[in-house]
Amino acid sequence: MSVDLIFKIGAIGILVAVLNQVLIRSGREEQAMMVTIAGIVVVLMMVVNLINDLFNSVKTIFQLY
Repeated sequence: MSVDLIFKIGAIGILVAVLNQVLIRSGREEQAMMVTIAGIVVVLMMVVNLINDLFNSVKTIFQLY
């Protein structure tokens, strides 16, 4: 796992937080909620991809084809 992934997740979090605040201040709470959900989905997809790589590595290490 590289440090780049942590920075990417942090950058997504900061971007989502800023967009969320801007949209809430302008009275668009529904769009703010959608931006938050989209940010969560993007980060979860990144994490799921890492978990998939982990399971593939475990299969390879223990030769569980």
